Amino acid sequence: MREHGGNLDQAQQRFGGRAEDWIDLSTGINRLPYPVGEVSLHAWSALPSRAEIEALHRAAQQAYRTRAPVVAMGGAQAAIQLLPQLAPPGRARILAPTYNEYAGVLSTAGWDVQEVSELEALAGADLAVVVNPNNPDGRHQMPGDLLALLPRVGRLVIDESFADAVPQLSLAPDADRPGLLILRSFGKFYGLAGLRLGFAIGDAADIARLAAMSGPWPVSGAAIAIGCRALHDQAWAEATSARLARDCGRLDDIALAQGWRPVGGTPLFRLYETPGAPAAQEKLAHRQIWSRVFARKPTWLRLGLPGSEAEWARLGEALAHDEHELGRSNDDALPLPLAGEVRGEGVSATGQSPRGESPHPAHRADLSRKRER
Repeated sequence: MREHGGNLDQAQQRFGGRAEDWIDLSTGINRLPYPVGEVSLHAWSALPSRAEIEALHRAAQQAYRTRAPVVAMGGAQAAIQLLPQLAPPGRARILAPTYNEYAGVLSTAGWDVQEVSELEALAGADLAVVVNPNNPDGRHQMPGDLLALLPRVGRLVIDESFADAVPQLSLAPDADRPGLLILRSFGKFYGLAGLRLGFAIGDAADIARLAAMSGPWPVSGAAIAIGCRALHDQAWAEATSARLARDCGRLDDIALAQGWRPVGGTPLFRLYETPGAPAAQEKLAHRQIWSRVFARKPTWLRLGLPGSEAEWARLGEALAHDEHELGRSNDDALPLPLAGEVRGEGVSATGQSPRGESPHPAHRADLSRKRER
C-alpha cells in the first residue's frame, strides 16, 4: 500500500492506545463533521433507485455550481481507479509532488507516467493531472491558466478534493468542455470520509463511460440520503468555510511558536518545514496525536486542523510540553496564541500570504513575522 495519512492503525501498533483516544491530524478530513441526523430504514435496506441517484447528482450540481453531467462514485479514489480506462495507455504527466495514487494507478495500467514540477510542462500529454489546491503543499493554479492548458493536452483531470472552501479555484462550472474532467471528494470537507462518496464532473461522453464502469449502484442509499442533505445545506458550508479559515491562522500561529516554517496548505490541512519532522511526529504520537511525515521530504510535517476546543487544548499542551524538543528550526519562536487568537500575517487558508506571495517551495518569500496583539 502506498504512503497515506489516516494510517491510525500503524500509530496504535507503535504507540498504543485505543482509536477513540487518538486525535488523527494526519489527514485533511474536517474533524467537525456534518451533523447527519437520522437516516431512514429505507436508505439502509433498499437498493438505491435511479430517481434517488439522480437527486444526488442534482444536489452535487447545485453545490458545485455546475450544469455539467455528474456521476456519484465511492469517493474520488473510485474515479482515480477508473481513469486509465477512459483512453488507451499513452503519455501521462502529473503536476508533482502530489497525491501518489495517480502515478501508481496509471503506471500499473500501462501508462507512461512522468511527474513534472511546472504547469507548462504538462502540455503535450495524452492525460494531464493537476490537484488543485494541491495535496500536500497547497499549491494552487488559477482557473484561467488551467483552461489555457486544456487544448494542449488530450484530457485534463483536475482533482478538486480540497476545493470546497475555496470555490473560486473550481473549474466545475466549466466542466462540460470536452477533455476536462473534475473530481470532487465529499468526505473531506463534510468530515464523513467513511461514507465513501465523491463525484466526477465532465462532458457527457466521459461521464457516461464512468457511470457504465461504476455499475447500477455506485453508492449506498445512506450515502445518497446524507449526501443530498449536506450538499443542500449552504448555510453549514459557509459557516464551516469561515471557521476553517480562522482555524488555519490559529494552527499556523501555534506552529510558528515552535519555530516551524509554514510551507503551505489548504483550509483543511497545513504543511510545515522543520529539521526534526519525524521527531516531532513521534513526540506528538506519545500524546496520542497523529500527524503526517513524508519519506521523500523528511523536513515536512503536515497537520490537519483540530476540531473541538478539547482537541486544540491537547495539541497546545503537547507542544508546550516539548517546546525544546519538537524540531525547532530557530531560537526566537513566538509564544503560543491565546484561545481563539489568529495570526496577523503568514500563509492564508488559500495557500498565500496576505501580500499574494506563493508559499510553494519554488516561490515562497520569507513568511516569518511578529504577531500583533
